[in-house]
Amino acid sequence: MQRGVVITGIGLASSLGEGIETHVAAIAGSTAPVVDATSFAPYPVHPLKVLDLDRQIPKKSDQRQMEPWQRLGVYTAGLALDGAGIKDDVETKSLLQVIVAAGGGERDHAVDGAILTGLRGANAPGAYLNERLMGDLRPTLFLAQLSNLLAGNIGIVHGITGASRTFMGEEQAGVDAIRTAHARIAAGQADIMLVGGSYNAERRDMLLLLELGGYLRKGDFAPVFDREAAPGIITGSASAFLVLESAERAAARGAAIHAKLDKVIAARSKRAPGTVEATLRRLIGNLGPVAPGALAISAATGAAGITAEEASAIATLPQARRIATGDLVGHALEAAFPVLVALAAAALSTGHAQEAVVTGAGHWRGEGAAHLVKA
Repeated sequence: MQRGVVITGIGLASSLGEGIETHVAAIAGSTAPVVDATSFAPYPVHPLKVLDLDRQIPKKSDQRQMEPWQRLGVYTAGLALDGAGIKDDVETKSLLQVIVAAGGGERDHAVDGAILTGLRGANAPGAYLNERLMGDLRPTLFLAQLSNLLAGNIGIVHGITGASRTFMGEEQAGVDAIRTAHARIAAGQADIMLVGGSYNAERRDMLLLLELGGYLRKGDFAPVFDREAAPGIITGSASAFLVLESAERAAARGAAIHAKLDKVIAARSKRAPGTVEATLRRLIGNLGPVAPGALAISAATGAAGITAEEASAIATLPQARRIATGDLVGHALEAAFPVLVALAAAALSTGHAQEAVVTGAGHWRGEGAAHLVKA
């Protein structure tokens, strides 16, 4: 059984703002990227534009118990449900399954800083560390760090009572979230799913982790495929959620269709020189025929080596128009692939393309590709 899978709801929020029109304007080239090069210098980031959270998370108590990345994800999930016309459909939400791509929770930076400062003069550093961790960290912090709380908060705030799954593992989590949701609908194991991810780039702990691996770009913004002189990732706060639905179900309820999600493929190369290009070439070839002039949107990170290999793989597409999501909203790790697919669907929905191929190679591991066509 292989059913058609369509996208009936798109929720998008980033440094550009929210919604389809805002992001399509950036795809069309009429909006410049928003970059903050001073707050976390020497590392530039794409900061999230302020959102009116009350529109999708009406209870202040719900907002307070969530971290920024969770509020962002719950907000865009609400946008997707609104767009699909099922926000108030209790019956549909009882059937709706949720798949989330998420990282770990956020640290209490003030506590971390105080502990690290105190460790310098502690007579017994080990005992001091244990005492401070037990006494200074609030118990709810550990709960807030659970990655599956995003799915839980989406269910609570939006009244979704169907099953949920959470994938972890940086960029590949986003690829497999989309791939699994597509496969379940195509195989008849589900009729409608909400899938996506969320990332808060304005976190010193994540910037530290990426910098320790040598992945971040320093200095000013530069387009993703033009960073050879100073390669590296510029992260961006962004979130995307999609309502995926079987074509038959969408047609039966008269839903507006943004795009058809034709295929989603994932791989994991050994990351020797040349393997990313070879893997992406193979994935693109397995997507099937692609018409000349199709839109090619890439979630390339900007990291050294693999970005050039991804560019070479995309160059095999005939006369494709190439766009990097990093040039628009920055790199969003777990949410990078959902954002990528959402941008492609938005471009197709608004007539900026008839067909799109999307690719993404994770900064450390994992590759993915998908093919979308206009409904």
